[in-house]
Amino acid sequence: MTDIPEPVASFIKAVNRHDEEAFLDAFSVDGFVDDWGRVFTGREAIKGWSDNEFIGATGVLTPQETTVDGERITVVGDWASTHANGLSSFTFAVAGDRLASMTIREG
Repeated sequence: MTDIPEPVASFIKAVNRHDEEAFLDAFSVDGFVDDWGRVFTGREAIKGWSDNEFIGATGVLTPQETTVDGERITVVGDWASTHANGLSSFTFAVAGDRLASMTIREG
């Protein structure tokens, strides 16, 4: 794994071990996921999305490159799941020890 700062490193480990609670706990109360323009805000909405497309799809992210720009951390890597596969870019906005957002785009 490339050198990924916290809390993103722990988040990716939780995703790769399919730990739904740790995945959901990583987000701030008003955190959101932007998956190619579809936005899911708050724990229940993120869980609903993830049940089908992320943790529930047994996804694994293999990071290849990390960029840090202040409170923004971008991880580009190979995403493999039962829902979607391929090189993807995950941009995280960090708020303290939580994720304020995760934006997913083509890698």
